Amino acid sequence: MKTKHQFTRLQKISILLIFFFSCGIFAQETYENSISFSKSDSNLKWSPCPDFMPEVFNIAVLQGNPTEKNTDIFFKVPANAYIPALTHTSAERMVLIAGELEVIYKGEQPQTLKEGMYAYGPAGKPHSHIRRFSPCSFY
Repeated sequence: MKTKHQFTRLQKISILLIFFFSCGIFAQETYENSISFSKSDSNLKWSPCPDFMPEVFNIAVLQGNPTEKNTDIFFKVPANAYIPALTHTSAERMVLIAGELEVIYKGEQPQTLKEGMYAYGPAGKPHSHIRRFSPCSFY
């Protein structure tokens, strides 16, 4: 006949401490400042895009570093512009702020984004964009 093992108080405390440490309960917290921007914010610092993009495009970095993964930017595209095919090392998440933009992901039907719409593209998936009418901005 099997007997039930009774944990001592010290064993119970030890098990709880191991659990809390493994869950990060006692981990040191780091704090970042929250941020917010509007498309016309005077604090935005607009810069030219990397060399592979046409000179008329501009970006403003909202958070992160454009040479690393998971950077948030505002991106301005003039009217009648074509954004050449490219890929990203991390997923692309866009919210169109103004204008209309056609997004073409390889192997998929083109999608026309309108103001306020969201689009997602997986990391490494080739895609291009066409801005046909008025200038647009997206995040």
